[in-house]
Amino acid sequence: MSEQQGPDIHTTAGKIADFERRTAEATHAGSQRAVEKQHAKGKLTARERVELLLDEGSFTELDEFARHRSVNFGLEQNRPYGDGVVTGYGTVDGRPVCVYSQDFTIFGGSLGEVYGEKIVKVMDFALKNGCPVIGINDGGGARIQEGVVALGLFAEIFRRNVHASGVVPQISLIVGPCAGGAVYSPAITDFTVMVDQTSHMFITGPDVIKTVTGEDVGFEELGGARTHNTTSGVAHHMAGDEKDAIEYVKALLSYLPSNNLSEPPVFPEEADLETSDDDRELDTLIPDSANQPYDMHSVIEHVLDDGEFLETQALFAPNIITGFGRIEGQSVGVVANQPMQFAGCLNIDASEKAARFVRTCDAYNVPVVTFVDVPGFLPGTSQEYDGIIRRGAKLIYAYAEATVPLITVITRKAFGGAYDVMGSKHLGADLNFAWPTAQIAVMGAQGAVNILHRRRLAGAGSDQEREELRATLTQEYEDALLNPYAAAERGYVDAVIMPSETRRHITRGLRTLRAKREQLPPKKHGNIPL
Repeated sequence: MSEQQGPDIHTTAGKIADFERRTAEATHAGSQRAVEKQHAKGKLTARERVELLLDEGSFTELDEFARHRSVNFGLEQNRPYGDGVVTGYGTVDGRPVCVYSQDFTIFGGSLGEVYGEKIVKVMDFALKNGCPVIGINDGGGARIQEGVVALGLFAEIFRRNVHASGVVPQISLIVGPCAGGAVYSPAITDFTVMVDQTSHMFITGPDVIKTVTGEDVGFEELGGARTHNTTSGVAHHMAGDEKDAIEYVKALLSYLPSNNLSEPPVFPEEADLETSDDDRELDTLIPDSANQPYDMHSVIEHVLDDGEFLETQALFAPNIITGFGRIEGQSVGVVANQPMQFAGCLNIDASEKAARFVRTCDAYNVPVVTFVDVPGFLPGTSQEYDGIIRRGAKLIYAYAEATVPLITVITRKAFGGAYDVMGSKHLGADLNFAWPTAQIAVMGAQGAVNILHRRRLAGAGSDQEREELRATLTQEYEDALLNPYAAAERGYVDAVIMPSETRRHITRGLRTLRAKREQLPPKKHGNIPL
């Protein structure tokens, strides 16, 4: 046989050579020009992303030689291996994960029948084996040439996203375009990470919007990473580049279990519970003036191991803080009001952000520690018209439904219904602590006095007398009701503690609550006020 004809594929040597040729072709399925264009945009290829995410040498590819079956629209002349998506499994920090990575260099990363089947297969594999699924999205939506088949496969993916929800962690990286129906898979997953300036998500693009509504909007303003991290709340983190995005995903995985039947990774480290100088810094944190803000991040970092806190949705609804940390090497989720933003008031966005986070922690066996400084719900017609009643109730539902260990610390204000909502004893929190600076009441002293003593104040002689009377009544109200001891008398607060003792009390509480067992009433599922 001549050298030009190659080895005989009917021999063992020929079959090996044919396999090596096909493997090389599959590994470099996108054209060199397309790859260069991808790199010119500051973007990695599908395989480069997988290599960056997984431990070196751990990736096992599935369906490497799959090819699309369409014989219409001229596609039969271009049937690259892989069909535009790389799928398989490997490890991250030694723990198994499944991954799919869309390849923009092949058909623009658009989803067709075989492409969709590959993703469905790897998701089923993850569900059977109880390991997280990482989806790397960089595609142009449904493949037009394949018609309704492409739409059908999108729905197959969505159904598996739903069935896997709360069973195995699902994380979506958006590292390019993600448009139309394709956005709903990331929307169902637990966390969505975007890259500044290169990621875009939207249902309808700028051209369609301009045609239908007349609005003139650009890609970045409409669906860029900053928009979805600050305005819509669709994304959980905005990365500076793809490497930063992948590092954030790895960090997230380190706080989550492989599935709902296992526990998060533990790094055993017995805490020194002696009060330290760092702990004592909390004793002077709360300002004398109830209206003066302070940074709740300082409280959180004083309690967590090494002060390390991985925040989620940091740019969205900043009046509430959510994220992960460790106490004695064990994962905890943190929810906290932020007095630096809207005085720590709860609004629609903050309620939904915190509710989703609490439910995520509960699904994956991560205890929740809550820090409370909340003057109430944000007033205003826009909040009422947009459904603060229904949407704020989601946070009540999340806490009341949670069966993981729940510890709540009231640092300052806990007024009105917002006191109830923020992990109160009445919603099922296991341990509730309050600092001596805590103010637990229906409302603040001034508002209460104006209502309770309206007639006495109106009957005061001069303005000066009225103000003196108001100050006296306000002081009486604060002494009688606006302190943590009234709540402690009734057992609504388990202990009033020095701020410097917070770390010790939370640590001891979590040690005791590790064996917590709680069951909800049997039911198909609840009816959360969506």
